[in-house]
Amino acid sequence: MQQVLHYPRLDTVLMVEDTLQKANLAISKNELLRRLPKQVMRQTLNVILDYLEEKGMVMVGEKGVLWIYNDSPKMKKLLKESVDAN
Repeated sequence: MQQVLHYPRLDTVLMVEDTLQKANLAISKNELLRRLPKQVMRQTLNVILDYLEEKGMVMVGEKGVLWIYNDSPKMKKLLKESVDAN
């Protein structure tokens, strides 16, 4: 694992989350960097994406980055019921 030179601030993480949520399809890291309202270092973006992927909020693949997190109360209820049924 590479040594992290710059850890992201909370506002930067939230900015990346917001940009990914607004994207309808998977977008490349380069496209994500272009869509961000402020410049972000590539290494910082990678740290943010690793964190979001670990938390289950995004999926990073060869076609790009896709927001997959669903905060819907209905979805939470369905997931809870499906786990309880087993």
